Amino acid sequence: MRFDYITRFSNHYENGGFKKLIEQGFFCKNHHFNYVPTTTAAGHASIHTGTTPQNHGIIGNYWFNRKKKEKIYCVEDLNVSPVGTSSSNGRRSPSQLGVTTIADQNRLHTQMKGKTISISIKDRAAILSGGHTANAAYWFRGKGQGSWISSSHYIDKLPKWVIDFNESNIIDSYFKPWQTMYPIDTYTESGLDNTKFERGFKGKETATFPYDLQQLKTQNGDYDILRHTPYGNSLTVDFAISALKGEKLGKDSITDFLLVSFSSTDYIGHNFGVNSKEIEDTYIRLDKDLKRLLKNLDTEVGINNYTVFLTSDHGATHVPRYLKSKKAPAGYFKEASFGIAVKNFVKKQYALDSIIENISNNQVFLNHKKIKEYKLSSSEIERTIAKHMLEYSTIDRVFTRSQLENTTFNSGIASSIQKGFHMTRSGDVFFVINPSTIAYAKTGSAHGSGYTYDTHVPLIFYGKGINKGYTYTKTYVSDIAPTISTLIGIEHPNGTTGTVITEVIE
Repeated sequence: MRFDYITRFSNHYENGGFKKLIEQGFFCKNHHFNYVPTTTAAGHASIHTGTTPQNHGIIGNYWFNRKKKEKIYCVEDLNVSPVGTSSSNGRRSPSQLGVTTIADQNRLHTQMKGKTISISIKDRAAILSGGHTANAAYWFRGKGQGSWISSSHYIDKLPKWVIDFNESNIIDSYFKPWQTMYPIDTYTESGLDNTKFERGFKGKETATFPYDLQQLKTQNGDYDILRHTPYGNSLTVDFAISALKGEKLGKDSITDFLLVSFSSTDYIGHNFGVNSKEIEDTYIRLDKDLKRLLKNLDTEVGINNYTVFLTSDHGATHVPRYLKSKKAPAGYFKEASFGIAVKNFVKKQYALDSIIENISNNQVFLNHKKIKEYKLSSSEIERTIAKHMLEYSTIDRVFTRSQLENTTFNSGIASSIQKGFHMTRSGDVFFVINPSTIAYAKTGSAHGSGYTYDTHVPLIFYGKGINKGYTYTKTYVSDIAPTISTLIGIEHPNGTTGTVITEVIE
């Protein structure tokens, strides 16, 4: 969620959703991510641990594992079993997360009496928000199954309320046409409906409203198509409300955590772009879903008896083709051909083809065993690669491991790279591509950079113990967890590097 979705679409928002949180809560209007990469897994981990990838270790959704010599997924865990599915999508846990979350600290503080339930369409969002000690994290298994699942890290079997939800008609009820909530000609805060900047769905010639999901589901992953529509958010709220009731959250004097992540906003942004009618309709509908969730919290927990924070795991850029059509600087980065060119350069320079093990996530991983074997200098190779990369027009700047380990950067992209640099998991050379330049398809939006379109996101606090007001003072993602911890009187997560936003607390 980009920050400007709050302001751009505000005329369509009702009084009980975003507006209620802003008008009755505390709005941090200059809130940013202070590290790279701004990806989903790193975002959720950073929000809930109060620190950055430098400390919590989640350096991306996927990364190259030096020991295994392969790419690994941030929450994959072959030591756990699926619960509620036979699919390997259930073999997930927070084992790669190196520190505790706010919810973990609350569990420890309350002698494990305070509950934690974490929910998201995406497994990594649910797991990295909930942390290690959650009573359960649930994510959505699409394809031909269409149900909420978990893993044996949390539970041995699905509770009755989850089984009842999965066996009800709620999920299938969303296989219906996706039309705009209001007349499309009132959607003046977004671009045209039919453009060359959107991808759309297989089986439909144009990316234009309406979308008949019942007709399109077979060619688009069956239940997975729901992820790519606002109905994925509605389904998440349905399930969150069932969790609120089924787990009896907030019914005693011990603090519980209900963590809810709306992943469909991300899928839709990737598919249609940040300036699309589809993204505008998605946030209009999300506003209504937030209103519904808040009403249920009022009813089940009690008005002024709960606290909410709302933020995002990253922003997003405009589609570069769209920006170029408006004469704004933008472009595309050919990741594969760039990687081949760099490897060929190193091979020619050193007469060896095994020095580079991997190039991914805008990082070069060197083979230190080979470098030692050939009695070469790692730092010299890093500098040589960095100097060569700067010859490419799409590369803005380059940093080496030696720089990041021996220099402290206090501001700018350099500081963001350093806060995302993990000594044992990250690579040896880090390259930054130009603003509004992405390694992605020519349709849809992307994210991951340290530029403001990816770092500037909303942060709103609301409810018990929260002041009313706003600030333009710059706040950072790592400040959220210590602020919430201080509010409820528990120890900060054990890797915390952020500071308390004192203006927020009553």
